[in-house]
Amino acid sequence: MTTAAQTATIETKSEKKNGTTGAAGGTGRGTQGGATTVSGGSAGAAEPAATRGRTSIADVVVVKIAGMAAREIPGVYDMGGGLSRTIGAVRDRVPGGRPNVGRGVKVEVGERQTAIDLDLVVEYGVPIADLARDVRENVIDAVERISGLEVVEVNITVNDVHLPDEEDPERPAEARVE
Repeated sequence: MTTAAQTATIETKSEKKNGTTGAAGGTGRGTQGGATTVSGGSAGAAEPAATRGRTSIADVVVVKIAGMAAREIPGVYDMGGGLSRTIGAVRDRVPGGRPNVGRGVKVEVGERQTAIDLDLVVEYGVPIADLARDVRENVIDAVERISGLEVVEVNITVNDVHLPDEEDPERPAEARVE
């Protein structure tokens, strides 16, 4: 996997058609630490507004999109390995803390493509192959639709199965008395 400093670039349709690559004859492949640069084409008043300038998408955006999309699928109990879930549970209990939707998600971003690795905890009784297919489809759809990057692969690791009678330290237990 790569670090958050990896970047990517997407050429617009007008660049491919006109053979241009980026503003003022540059390469069109910008690199900002942890950002994906989506080229905007040539600069100038004669160019259509949609192709003027650049759009940058940080790697963390792809991580959050993938995390949210994976959690939308019924049967995904949690995400991340045991240690990251424990640390996340402590972090979630701190006043002012927010849940980390990127927990259990790693991305590798290239020029126009991305690869995603997910660590899942599944509910007992859910067919894992079907769940993995549904998660993969939802993540690919969400990332490609929102970011514009092509998802070349989504690797899924099932780290644990949540049993119905297991008490989870991350989630508060139901009160024994009312």
